[in-house]
Amino acid sequence: MEFKPIKAKKIYEEIVDQIKDMIARGELNPGDKLLPERELAERMQVGRSAVREAYRALEAIGVIEIKPGEGTFVRKMGNKPMTDIMSLAVLTGKDTLFELLELRKIVETEAAALAAVRRTEEDLKAIKNCLDQMNQDILSGNLGDVSDLKFHYAITDAAHNSLLTRLMNSISETMKQEMITARENLYLKPGNPGRLYEQHKVIYDAIAKGDESAARSAMYDHLSRTEEGLKEILNRSHQT
Repeated sequence: MEFKPIKAKKIYEEIVDQIKDMIARGELNPGDKLLPERELAERMQVGRSAVREAYRALEAIGVIEIKPGEGTFVRKMGNKPMTDIMSLAVLTGKDTLFELLELRKIVETEAAALAAVRRTEEDLKAIKNCLDQMNQDILSGNLGDVSDLKFHYAITDAAHNSLLTRLMNSISETMKQEMITARENLYLKPGNPGRLYEQHKVIYDAIAKGDESAARSAMYDHLSRTEEGLKEILNRSHQT
């Protein structure tokens, strides 16, 4: 029998978990108004600053929406069934981020392989434009995260499978909400933007050569390295 060490949670994390659980159970629904900070703090017997921090964290991952002068509301999910399923999954499990990363590896590695076989010259141009823009962003001192995301979209489009494209869009929208803070930290680590650019270039080169196996391998390697980086960031944040 093996027990895991117990890690102390910050108060705001407990508040976040309670609100997520209420949404998952249907006690709070999209569009519902949450209690004001002061009233919730009194009910939970915590400081108002903890409630404020919890609300900010929930807003950052797209769970709630804070409207100045109106209040705080549970955010309405997208109108696509797959988006709703993914959004609900993010709310219901602590390990969901890495489950989504696993799913992304499954989807995008095969998308890259298909793109290597099916891409047109126009597809290659679109992927290369995203790659060049990523390089320019990095040279300009920007994060390059927008061009990075467009790069992955362009590869999925080049696979020429409409259902695959819709699935990728659903995963990406959810991940943008869940990973916004982690993504920023990942890109800000010294040397990471350049390394990430090189990983993307290897993917592009394989697709341009029509090498299905190399494209699949390069995408898997890139996403695995990204996953390792995010785990390192999250582990550090839990230790502080």
